[in-house]
Order: sequence, then C-alpha cells, then structure tokens
Amino acid sequence: MLRNLVTSLFTHGKIETTVVRAKETSRMAARLITRAKKADLAARRAVSAYLTNESVAKKLVDQIAPSFANRPGGYTRIVRTRIRKGDAAELAQLELLS
Repeated sequence: MLRNLVTSLFTHGKIETTVVRAKETSRMAARLITRAKKADLAARRAVSAYLTNESVAKKLVDQIAPSFANRPGGYTRIVRTRIRKGDAAELAQLELLS
C-alpha cells in the first residue's frame, strides 16, 4: 500500500489520504528523493526497486530530484482537508513542493 501511495505521489504530484498514511508516505518519499538526487546507477536501481512503475522511477531521477537539488529536506507538504463521512477518518492532501 505504501509503495502504491508513493508511486501515485510522484505520478500526480499530490494525493489525498488519511493523515497517518500521509505522514508515512511523506517519510518514504523524502528518502527516495534524497536517494535519487545522486542520480548514479545504484540510486536508479534502488528507486526503481521500490516504485511500482519504471516510468515513474525515471521521472523521479530525471525531473523531480533535480528540482530539489538545493533543498536539504522538506520535499512534501501535508494539508489537513476534511473528515471522511463514512468512518470519520481525518483526511489530508499530501503534495510535492516545487
């Protein structure tokens, strides 16, 4: 589930999920972005081993990670949006900063 959330975040730039899942997804996305910033073969293989789509892994290494080259951390933002009606779970929007 976490792998799919991270892949969707890198595909679309933002996702809506529960707050707890958003926090864990943010942590994993930060690790992958930091790894992808090196852009060597080992980083490419590590990123593509975790993500479920090869084109998303390529996008992460070639486009997303270089945009965060000067940023030491804090790649994502979590904004609490609403309470889900069915189970009263607190939802949040997780988005990549630019």
